Amino acid sequence: MLVTVKIGSNLIQTKEGDIDLAFLSRLASDIKSLKEEGHSVLLVSSGAVLCGVKKLGIRERPKEISLKQAVAGVGQAYLMHLYDMVFSNYGLTVGQALITADIFKDMEKLQNAKNAINSMLKLKVVPVINENDTVAISELLFGDNDFLAVYTAYMVEASLLVFFSTAGGLLDGEGKVVPIVEEVDSVLHLVKGINSEFGTGGMLSKITSTRIAVRLGIPVVITGKDDNLVDILKGSTRGTYFKPSDKPLREGKRALAMLEEPKGALHIDKGAYMAIKQGKSLLPAGVKKVEGVFQKGDVVMLYSEEGFLVGRGRVNFRSEDIIKIMGRQSQEVKRLLNTGVEEVIHADKLVAF
Repeated sequence: MLVTVKIGSNLIQTKEGDIDLAFLSRLASDIKSLKEEGHSVLLVSSGAVLCGVKKLGIRERPKEISLKQAVAGVGQAYLMHLYDMVFSNYGLTVGQALITADIFKDMEKLQNAKNAINSMLKLKVVPVINENDTVAISELLFGDNDFLAVYTAYMVEASLLVFFSTAGGLLDGEGKVVPIVEEVDSVLHLVKGINSEFGTGGMLSKITSTRIAVRLGIPVVITGKDDNLVDILKGSTRGTYFKPSDKPLREGKRALAMLEEPKGALHIDKGAYMAIKQGKSLLPAGVKKVEGVFQKGDVVMLYSEEGFLVGRGRVNFRSEDIIKIMGRQSQEVKRLLNTGVEEVIHADKLVAF
């Protein structure tokens, strides 16, 4: 089994603010045990900014993007030093893979990255993947590599995605971990979008990422640093297990969901979301807000009125035309735009998460 493991920034440090070598040692021990059982593990690790802050003696996370990038450049070297130092004690060799989001928009680049990571795995190396923060800013702004973890799991065809998080799992209204989630929509009311001190993800980005992963057919575990990877692979976790979708995306729609660069966003109402979940097209009546400037044929992100990412699709109209027809019925659309097309996004060109 090939497992993708995401390590959040604040997992790298203790409550006192020191580097948590004990956690990294437990992680290395678990990975060694899994490799001895024939499994492969790759890490998607945040922590470059945190490690840079510590190395430079800065008291708090920098706010300016260019400064974050500079600090991340220093911290990335320190982060890899930590992994190399700790993992070497367990006979493990780590290899760094810095990537940017553009590889997921180009099949040739994607295949090259996949080949390189697969070669590392064949050499018994543990790949440590991070976004190249010195040239890319998306993860510095939002996501803390949670989305990168999903894209990586998709790229390498992982059988399981594990998020290690300070939250320890998805918590219910009483603060207890929800052990299993059959359908992500049923627990959205439990999600709060609070970011951590050095990370930028929080539970909101993890649940959003999880929605994508399970639609790809990849099961997800969100758990805490006290959990054990060996136990997780045996089906036992102290965190939350999210079941993969019973109807994973077909290969054609996987490409639409993962490889197409979005040019804008549409916010849709609850009725429209329920319709696209049932495999129907997105109609103008369900569109509440348009963001960005895009053309007919471009891919856009779809968000619920609460702000959750709910899908992607290829639009039939320009952004300025959708603004004219949003909220309107089909006959009005045809009259206003002098067209026979009534769907903003046809079901065949739409992916619902």
